[in-house]
Amino acid sequence: MKIFKKIIFYFFLLIILTFGGLFIWQPYLMRVLYYRQPDSVTYKAFPQDVSHKSNSIFHFIRSPKLRNDIDTLHVLDGNNQSIPFKDYFKNGKLNAFLVIRNDSILYEKYSSGYSDSTLTTIFSGAKSLVSIMLGEALADGSIKNLNDQVTQYIPELKFNPAFNNITLKNLLDMKSGLEFQDALGGVVQAFFSDEAKYYYTHDMKTELMKVKLVNKPGTVWKYKSIDPILLGWVMEKATGKSVAQYFEEKIWRNIGTEYNSTWGLDHPNGLANTASRFQVTAIDFAKIGRLYLNKGKYNNKQIVSESWVNQSINIGTEKPASSKGWQKSAHHYLWWIPQEGENGDYAAEGMLGQRLYIDPKTNTIIVQFADHGAGNYPYRKISRYLAGLPFIYPAKINHRAHWVFTEKKESCFFSFVLFLCELCGKKLKLIEK
Repeated sequence: MKIFKKIIFYFFLLIILTFGGLFIWQPYLMRVLYYRQPDSVTYKAFPQDVSHKSNSIFHFIRSPKLRNDIDTLHVLDGNNQSIPFKDYFKNGKLNAFLVIRNDSILYEKYSSGYSDSTLTTIFSGAKSLVSIMLGEALADGSIKNLNDQVTQYIPELKFNPAFNNITLKNLLDMKSGLEFQDALGGVVQAFFSDEAKYYYTHDMKTELMKVKLVNKPGTVWKYKSIDPILLGWVMEKATGKSVAQYFEEKIWRNIGTEYNSTWGLDHPNGLANTASRFQVTAIDFAKIGRLYLNKGKYNNKQIVSESWVNQSINIGTEKPASSKGWQKSAHHYLWWIPQEGENGDYAAEGMLGQRLYIDPKTNTIIVQFADHGAGNYPYRKISRYLAGLPFIYPAKINHRAHWVFTEKKESCFFSFVLFLCELCGKKLKLIEK
């Protein structure tokens, strides 16, 4: 028995020493262990670069009495169960749900501590904003052509042959061919994933310099963070301004925003994480929706080129490389474009249920912030319901899973033990008393 105890002791000691060395070699892994799956306030652990608000604020029309019939409208959740929206809100741990039609706020609902002015990270919703900025950089001549190679703007990348034939269009289409490991597949895979690495590292440029090529550029679509991060780096090089400065100058201060927004950096004066670390309020996020709903115009001034808006939200004859959910959303120009049924709507989407939904057919904008999300895609049904239009779900419905580490309620030590046990191929059985 004593020999067995010694074996167990030295076995775990070896693992602890191994991971101690691993944390010294890759310090970002300590942040992965501590924070695990990021939430709406994890951004506060990182330095921020501010995009300042407009001098003149646009105010949506607020009715003295908002509609409450949405609460009882039945929608499908991630389990394909028909439930009242008030239950959808509760089950999905939604923090904000804002519905705007014809510039009027028809419905809004918030969880405790939230309002339309609460600054929240929108995770991958930031990718759509990268698309908007890229269109502006093309319009003002900072970037010449989408077929330009990325090394033309970031000469440092020439030292890595993986970047030799990658174009800006490849990055925009998420067809760079660069290696990227997502966080799906369990605690261990999530811990060592590129998803976690690029979110928590303090030096994204160094990590990007080491990436490998696994597919010929332009041939294989894979949803990943490094392509929009590279586009952010390209724009900083091309414009001579930080992402936050360029976004402020071209977009944020020109659309009537009421609050500052922020971009999370990997370190002070470092590179912005343009894939997943943009912070915004619900009321101002809706103004991005309004800008695109109005084909890039604000107060009769063309802020974003109408042709770029049209390119971004219309797939045309292009064969979609992706298909998500019952609405068969395809990823195009860093937006999600549904292909199922009477489409025309589109969305910016982020992990844990962050959404900016735009429906030109009904002139509707929906903003959703969440801690978990209830799944499925109720936004089209809500927009059509408010417009008095019929809506029928298709016969087959699928839903999408998001990457997770461990539940936030668990302690860091517990997560580490759980991680070690899974790594060793063992299972930890918890008995609740």
